[in-house]
Amino acid sequence: MISSTRKVRFVRRPDKTRAIVPAPGAAEATPPGRVPRISRLMALAIHFDRLIREGKVRDQSELARLAHVTQPRMTQIMNLNHLAPEVQEWLLLLAPLSRGREPLHERSLRPIAATASWRDQRRHWRQLQAQRAPLEPCTTVV
Repeated sequence: MISSTRKVRFVRRPDKTRAIVPAPGAAEATPPGRVPRISRLMALAIHFDRLIREGKVRDQSELARLAHVTQPRMTQIMNLNHLAPEVQEWLLLLAPLSRGREPLHERSLRPIAATASWRDQRRHWRQLQAQRAPLEPCTTVV
């Protein structure tokens, strides 16, 4: 499980209500930009897997209905769980995108996820990284 600790301060507004304000210097810790779509999909795949394992959702078909996606799309998302742990970690920690197109798509990871050996997956992942230079992990800890 990922947790985040952040310092905040409480202030009183002119209308006597309270507000939470980030502590000074906290705003610079968050890198600007948007989280890459593949990072969000990887996080969703992990979350969906946990829901099934804990019995909160019966199966992928029910998940697909709840998420308003087709069953084949849910399978594509859940297949990201078959990636080697190092590849999953890299996907989750991709640097935010400030502008432009997504450098990596789920479709390009399908052949890697279909490979049974994690060693082969790592090799294919390194080849994919070599083809797409901007795949850098986020170095800022939030």
